This record gives sequence, C-alpha cells and structure tokens, in this order.
Amino acid sequence: MLFFFSDINLFFYICALLTINFYHMKRKILSLTLLAIITSFCVSAQHNKLTSKEVKDGWKLLFDGKSFEGWRKCNATEMAANWEIEDQSMKVKQGRRAGSGSGGDILYATEKYANFELSIDWKIAKEGNSGIFYYIREVPGQPIYIAAPEIQVLDNWNASDNKLANHLAGSLYDLLPALPQNAKPAGEWNTIVIRVKDGKATHTQNGVKVCEYTLWTPEWYDMVSKSKFKDWDGFKNGPDKEGYIGLQDHGYDCWFRNIKIRKL
Repeated sequence: MLFFFSDINLFFYICALLTINFYHMKRKILSLTLLAIITSFCVSAQHNKLTSKEVKDGWKLLFDGKSFEGWRKCNATEMAANWEIEDQSMKVKQGRRAGSGSGGDILYATEKYANFELSIDWKIAKEGNSGIFYYIREVPGQPIYIAAPEIQVLDNWNASDNKLANHLAGSLYDLLPALPQNAKPAGEWNTIVIRVKDGKATHTQNGVKVCEYTLWTPEWYDMVSKSKFKDWDGFKNGPDKEGYIGLQDHGYDCWFRNIKIRKL
C-alpha cells in the first residue's frame, strides 16, 4: 500500500514539474516574441535618424521622414505635386501612364555639394525606373539630367530598360555598369552610397562597391563619347565640379528614405 502511494506521489510530482516547465517555456516564448516585436519597432523607428557617431562624423539628414523641407522641383520654387510622404519615405507616384513622368524631378536646394558621401535607401515598384543625380546644373527649360551624372534605380527583372548592363541598378547610367550586380527585386529596399572626392567616384550598393571611375579624365570623356551623352554639352564639357543632389520622376512608383550626406 505504501508502494502504491509513493507511485501516485511520484506521478503527481512529475506532472507538477512538467506543468511548471511548460509554464516557464510559454513565458520564455512570449518574452522572446515581445522582444522581437519591440526590436522590430525600434529598428523601424530609426529611419531618417542619425546616430551620435554619424553626427560626429559630419553626416546631415536631407529628409526627416515627415516633410519635404529643403526640396523643390527642378527649375521651380515649389515642391513637385506628384510626390508624397508614405511610411517615412519620399514617394514619387506613377503617372497616368507607367513610364511617363509628370515633370516631377526634384532636388535638394539648400546647398550645392562638391566632395561628398551620399547614402540613400530606395525601393521601386514592379517594372519601375528612376534615378539619383549629383552635380545638378539647373538650366531653365532643360531637364534635370542635362549635365548631371545619374545613378540608375531600376527593377532589373521586369523593367523594359534592362537590356544593357550599364542601365541596371547602381550603374553610372549609360556609362559604366554596376558590377557585381547585386540589386534586390522590386518592392525590396536597397542602399546606395555615392562617394565623390576630387573627381574620384564610387558607388557602393548593398554594402558592395560596384562602380569606380574618375571624372574629368581622358577615360571619362572616352566613356562619354561612346554613350548617349556624346553630343550633350553638359557631358562633353563637364559635369560641373559642384551641384545639387536630385531624384528622378520617371513615371513609376518609387520610394526613398534615410537620405543623408556628409562633406569630404
């Protein structure tokens, strides 16, 4: 009889241990889940913010996630009407017809830059096409790209302009391909860093250097002579050695965030 009683006690003891362990396991899983949610929220909340180290290193935000302060339409005084702020991002909206822009190319008009490092996150809609410009020279009646180097923004898989290597994302448009090609698909965020110092330029896409060239050299002008810009005065005699930073309206939905720059 005592032996049977001991077995019963052991049974309930084991059940109690299992219940306690299960309870603690549930608490641990719940805690880890809450931690993941909180971490995800905190990471999300950090968009369009500078760390203390970035501030110390001279970085400046060009977009605060809330307003278009400092931005305006090229060759105008007001901001382009076909841009909006969505999910802490600057979004250029697709035109009436995909690929047909609404004249909404914009630039950061507060300051011109010569030697700089520019970092931008971008994502593009399916089939989308856009661009990032530097050394913009405003010429009344002329487009934003008349004399400005362009870093291509593209859905490499579905865009119609994906036939040439130097038209793919991260490339120096129509001049030099981004290699290795490591852009992410439509709908996913990419990060491009453009660094220009005394004419020496690099593009680093998603953490990998994909382009390197030197402006105003025989090699540069040779590239220009073999491109669509060969008869453009802004490229044959340039580009300028300082200018604005700008973003293209190519008639597709495209988003930009974490736009920051520092002088070199």
